[in-house]
Amino acid sequence: MPPIPLVHLDDFELWQVSSRLSERTITERRRILAQFYRETGIQPAHAQPIDITRWIASHDTWSDSTIVNYVACLTAFYKWLNVQDRRVDNPMTKVGRPRAPKRLPRPVSARDVQMLLSAPTRMTTHAMILLAALQGLRVHEIAKLRGEDINRDRQVLYVKGKGKKPAELPLHPMVADWSRRMPDRGWWFPSRQFPSDPVQAKSVSRTISDHMRRCGVAGTPHRLRHYFATQLLADGADIYLVRDLLRHENVATTAIYTQLPDAMRREAIDRLDPWGAPPQPNAA
Repeated sequence: MPPIPLVHLDDFELWQVSSRLSERTITERRRILAQFYRETGIQPAHAQPIDITRWIASHDTWSDSTIVNYVACLTAFYKWLNVQDRRVDNPMTKVGRPRAPKRLPRPVSARDVQMLLSAPTRMTTHAMILLAALQGLRVHEIAKLRGEDINRDRQVLYVKGKGKKPAELPLHPMVADWSRRMPDRGWWFPSRQFPSDPVQAKSVSRTISDHMRRCGVAGTPHRLRHYFATQLLADGADIYLVRDLLRHENVATTAIYTQLPDAMRREAIDRLDPWGAPPQPNAA
């Protein structure tokens, strides 16, 4: 017997596409709803609060971040059902939303980045490392970069971030120099099977991860974005400037990516002097 399709799932996906949500968000939400149905045998559209609570409780190995992600998916689905008049109640009001866990920044070190850029590798892999570490791009942004997105005359890089929001970023000199080796037009990283399409984000992630592993650098490709933010802050950039370059909505998100070096923290503490001269008021 073929599996029974999920009620309202295709319409939910169509609404998300029309709302210009990212492909990654849409795919992940579809996967989570399908997982709920597969493991409980209950159509998500018909689930009750106790069904959802028991499902989450049955996965005691899930991390807090995973639970937050899954609950956010269900919350979005039931909110859409309410707006579309396809369900009167919202079971998530009784389930509640868990608090997102606080995360510490986990950047790779400057020495690690030097190692990644110095080690021999393919031209395209080197370009991916540069874009992640020196431009702060996400893997899905790297995957869809085109030659037309590099403007060496104006020294800018055009990118579409989350929600397909366009942005114009200052072009790092090393990226500008390396761009001369890459295509002036079309995808920088075309798919091998379908050259007219870009590679998938997971392919970029796997390529960078493999290079990091070969170089003995621990972590994930996203830690190169953490390096980008942390290094900017350490070099004296204001956190609001870092937020702008990371293209975050608020500074709280940016703080997750930045880690002040111990030397800067120590210097700030050492400058505290209760016997020092008080600041002088401005003269009238």
